[in-house]
Amino acid sequence: MIKEALVEKPPREEVGLLEWLKRNLFSTWYNTLLTFVSLAFLFFVGRAIIVWALHTARWEVVTTNIKVFMIGRYPASEAWRVLASLGVILLLTALTWVFRKLRGRPIRQWLILGWLLSFPLIGVLLRGFSEQNLFLPLVSSRVWSGLLLTLVLAIVGITASFPLGLILALGRRSKLPVIKILCTIYIETIRGVPLISVLFMSQLMLPLFLPPHIRLSTVMRALTGITLFSAAYTAENVRGGLASVPVGQYEAARSLGLSNVLMMVLIVLPQALRAVIPAIVGQFISLFKDTTLVVIVGLLDLLGVAKAVTGQRQFIGLHQEVYFFVALLFFIFCSLMSRGSRRLERSLGVGER
Repeated sequence: MIKEALVEKPPREEVGLLEWLKRNLFSTWYNTLLTFVSLAFLFFVGRAIIVWALHTARWEVVTTNIKVFMIGRYPASEAWRVLASLGVILLLTALTWVFRKLRGRPIRQWLILGWLLSFPLIGVLLRGFSEQNLFLPLVSSRVWSGLLLTLVLAIVGITASFPLGLILALGRRSKLPVIKILCTIYIETIRGVPLISVLFMSQLMLPLFLPPHIRLSTVMRALTGITLFSAAYTAENVRGGLASVPVGQYEAARSLGLSNVLMMVLIVLPQALRAVIPAIVGQFISLFKDTTLVVIVGLLDLLGVAKAVTGQRQFIGLHQEVYFFVALLFFIFCSLMSRGSRRLERSLGVGER
């Protein structure tokens, strides 16, 4: 690996616009034909969409209900909490962007600590303390809906399922038969059923396994089902990464006198996770889109709110505008996740060394 790292990469050849077009779009006669067919298709489809969006569509169904799309039934008087939570995320994102190229360990540690503390802080902001509290009165998760609920389900599901999936992947490779069998049964069982089945099971059966005095809300039960479901797929992605690490890395770590824990944490896991970044991010993007299934268990996520909006008397029949807006929001968030993944891959040199 050291020898490979010392080998200099050949400089990337820079070409002009005409040369790039010739190489990528007009290199052969069939590529030229495909290029013109694609351009014609994009022209007619794009023209129809633009004409519809600018002249035919009635966007008042979106502008009038924009607050409903964003926070749903969350009290309008407490909407500042959602804005404050968004401000915390944007601030941490900006700081991470500014200091991304700095190698100083203290700054990196403070940023990681900030991200870790932001989750409980945002949870407290959104939920509050009690109904008698004047500053942060209790807002039950039963009224969380719209894009707010979608983001909560996705972010909490992604954050909670990753460490659980990591533990399951390590457990499946354990030398202890009991741990290996239990982890394997869990992973294969969860991956063998659709998410909607897990959501129904979490809604109906989860309370049976809890003490009588502990009652989880519908949102918490949905979060539990989403986390358990995603963890099984994350475990298989991580297991694939662990299997890709060469045996020589294990032998080198043991020759240095590292324990199994240190070998896994310092040598094996960093290489395994680096190799499966695309697969893990793809799984998280899929999870973000799969949160729309919670509408079947009675939760009004972004898609559920869209369905409710189309039932308003003055906006009956305006399905195209509403679902186009919802699709655009999902596209933006999924594109941001994909772009962040590509940046991380380039910074870590995934597929290059």
